Amino acid sequence: MKLFVFDHCPFCIKAMMVAGLKRADIELVYLQNHDVDARIDKVGANLVPILQKEDGSYMAESLDIAAYIDALDGNPILATGSNDDNISTWSNVARPFSSRLLYPRWMKVELPEFQCEEAKAWFTKNKAAMIEQDFDDAFSKTEAYLAELNDSFALLSWLLLPSERNNVLSYDDVNLFPSLRNLTVVKGIQFPNRIRQYIDEVAALTAITLYDDIAV
Repeated sequence: MKLFVFDHCPFCIKAMMVAGLKRADIELVYLQNHDVDARIDKVGANLVPILQKEDGSYMAESLDIAAYIDALDGNPILATGSNDDNISTWSNVARPFSSRLLYPRWMKVELPEFQCEEAKAWFTKNKAAMIEQDFDDAFSKTEAYLAELNDSFALLSWLLLPSERNNVLSYDDVNLFPSLRNLTVVKGIQFPNRIRQYIDEVAALTAITLYDDIAV
């Protein structure tokens, strides 16, 4: 099987972390960010992640893929989530600042989905329009955005570490971890100790690489 992804995409990480958790025999294939046709040809829409199953058919939607991978061996282990509202509350508060911190930085680090100028240009054009701000301006305001983002972590006080629940992950983790993981690319971010430990524990369980070593 193959999983078509972008490394920076939170939805892709949802599927990738379950594949890592289950040690599933799935090949990761990194598409170029601008290559919309490669996605449409497979699932009829500009979506990632995309799973190519053993029979050659394709499926999309990150949570559907996560559930499919979890059940492949007949022994699904992800627990039901119970913090959808808490995750949404934090995400809605953090998103205006996290997007303005992350989008410029994806252009400053080496990622497999941005291996040509067309991919970088396509991403820059679309995401700058989304945040209504050019990347240089957003990057220049890092200090202000970081202050707001760091304040938002108080909304995650409910978070339990995997080590406090027998290392059993749930759909809460699938929905929350990808966003926190991506923030490790932001140099100077101040994760509370508990959130930092959460990121490290989930990364270890799911074999997801963090960005600390290349943070900008």
